[in-house]
Amino acid sequence: MHRISDEQRRIRLGRRHRLAPSARTASPVSVADAVVALHATDAASVFLSTCARLSEAGVATVERALYEDVSLVRQLSMRNTLFVVSQELAPYVYASNARAVAAKERRTFLKHLAADGNGLDEHWLADAEQQTLAALAAGGPVTGSELSASVAALRTEITVFPGKKYEAVQGVASRVLRILAAEGRIRRDRPRGSWTSSQFRWTTSEPWPFEDPAPAQAELARRWLHSYGPATEADLKWWTGWGLGQVRTALAAVGAEEVRLDHGAPGWVLPDDLEPEPAMEPWAALLPALDPSAMGWADRGFHLPAGHRKALFDRSGNIGPTVWWDGEIVGGWAQRADGEPVWRLLSDIGREATAAIEAEASSLSQWVGRARITPRFRTPLERELTA
Repeated sequence: MHRISDEQRRIRLGRRHRLAPSARTASPVSVADAVVALHATDAASVFLSTCARLSEAGVATVERALYEDVSLVRQLSMRNTLFVVSQELAPYVYASNARAVAAKERRTFLKHLAADGNGLDEHWLADAEQQTLAALAAGGPVTGSELSASVAALRTEITVFPGKKYEAVQGVASRVLRILAAEGRIRRDRPRGSWTSSQFRWTTSEPWPFEDPAPAQAELARRWLHSYGPATEADLKWWTGWGLGQVRTALAAVGAEEVRLDHGAPGWVLPDDLEPEPAMEPWAALLPALDPSAMGWADRGFHLPAGHRKALFDRSGNIGPTVWWDGEIVGGWAQRADGEPVWRLLSDIGREATAAIEAEASSLSQWVGRARITPRFRTPLERELTA
């Protein structure tokens, strides 16, 4: 069986994820497609991940793609997580993942409405949605609180988990907006505040038309294998949130070929992707929390030394800001209150690598400017560095 080494996997990562200087691009859309999807749970991570891969980093370039051209869109999709994908890929992501997520969100909310016992049902929800869409069409983009001020139904409160120890009274606005966004009927527009803010304004949108999930899953698997292969079935299952049967069906649909990885496990690549790639120039990167290059596999042993995990992950398995050298995670970084990037190396990498990391930190500091970044998921090392 054909073998693909960990070294080759790191070379592919540097080139295909556009992290090596010679692989960087001027287009945020090219960045998103290179990694398939950008994690967007943290608003700042979208900008940090993208700018780390741009030939000329800048907030305005990313904002233009998100809010003016709308060539990048946010979707609640894989693993019920918010991602940013290209407009061209969005219908595939919707059909393969996001539509099922939206249906689950609707079912769950309707159960909460029924349990509240005040006669709120699917008819009430449909009417609340229509009022919301009408208000947005007349006066958007607006924030959720501004919408609630004009749409009385969004000011409704319900009791969730009645009779339980964790019973609570909640407003419905965020749930209604979440469902509409998951179904593609509204989208997140420019936030209130800076690019690091998650207080998005909302505007109307047209739902994506794709119907059959199987071809969409095959297309998503094809793109993922190009960017992340070789990888295991477990890696694709984890990344997509699909069942094992769906993973195997998608791999068969794209004609994926089995290869052997360094640790002996079987991996998969696209049928025309077996040849070794030439080495890249050495490269350094400071990547944000939840960056796709750190979160793309269930097993990250080929680029993440096991001893580094405790410092770089929170208790839920979210990775924090990472320092990279030539395809491996070698440390973590943070931003101090005065704006200075500070990092700690967890691997001995030598002077050349340290100088390259210093240059990346200087570049990061310049384009970030006066913005202050605190990851939503705090990790031990990031907390220590900012203390």
